[in-house]
Amino acid sequence: MMQLLMVGCGKMGSAMLAGWRRAHHDGITFTVIKPTEPAANREQLTWYSKPEQIPRDYVPDVIMLAVKPQQLDEVLPFYAKRYASANVLYLSIAAGKTLGYFRQHLGEKAQVARAMPNTPALTGKGMSLLCAPSSLPETARYHATMLMEAIGKVALVDDESLMDAAAAISGCGPAYIYYFIECLVTAGKQAGLDETLARTLAIETLYGSAALAAQSHDNIEQLRKNVTSKGGMTEAALAVLMQDNALEKLLTEAVKAAKTRAEQLK
Repeated sequence: MMQLLMVGCGKMGSAMLAGWRRAHHDGITFTVIKPTEPAANREQLTWYSKPEQIPRDYVPDVIMLAVKPQQLDEVLPFYAKRYASANVLYLSIAAGKTLGYFRQHLGEKAQVARAMPNTPALTGKGMSLLCAPSSLPETARYHATMLMEAIGKVALVDDESLMDAAAAISGCGPAYIYYFIECLVTAGKQAGLDETLARTLAIETLYGSAALAAQSHDNIEQLRKNVTSKGGMTEAALAVLMQDNALEKLLTEAVKAAKTRAEQLK
C-alpha cells in the first residue's frame, strides 16, 4: 500500500486525485494537506488543514508538492525537517522550480522528481512530462512513473532544461484549446447556430480530429491537406487563418510568454 501525501490540492491537484481514483488505485492511501476541506470524498482520504497535524508516526512513500511555486519557500522547511531521515520521494508539479532548487531546500540527498501534468488527468487522458533522474533509487522512479501513467500518457524528459518549453505546450495547452473552442463557438453563433449546437460541433470535431491525428501515419500537415479541397470551403477559411502566418506567430508568442514566466518563477 503506497502512502501518498499531497501538499496542496487546487485545480491540478484535484484533477490528479480524481484521476487516480478513476483508475481504481486502491493500492494508494491519500493524505491531503490543504487549509480548506477538499471537495473529494472524505471517506477515501485523510485531510489535515495544517502539516503540524500530521501524526508523528506517519511516513509517506511519496510527497506530492502541488502548491503554487511562490508558496514553496514557506512550505518546504517543515517537510525537510520532519522527513530528513526518511526514504521519501518528493514529486513536484510546481512550474519553474528546478531539481536544484529542491535539493537546496530539502538537502542534497533528497529524492526529487519533477512532473508537469495537465487537467485532462481528471478523465485519465492527461499528458504529463516527467523528469526523474537516473540517480534516483529504482523504487522512487517506479512510484513517480506509476503515478503519472495512471492519469494518462507520460513523456520522460532527461534534460531538465526542456521542462519549461514542454510545459508551455502540454501543461498550458488545455487552456489554449479551450480558448480555441470558445472562439469557434462564438463564430458558429455569429454564423447562425445556437450555442448548444455550435458547442457540440466544435468539441466533437476537435475530439475526433485529435483522435485521427493520434492514430494516423500521416503527418499533421498532410492531415490538414486531406481536408482542404481546391476551391472549397476549407481552403477559403484557411486563407484567413494562415494569412501572413498570423496564427502560427501568435501561438509561438504565447508559448514563449509561458516559458518566460516559468523561468521567472525559478
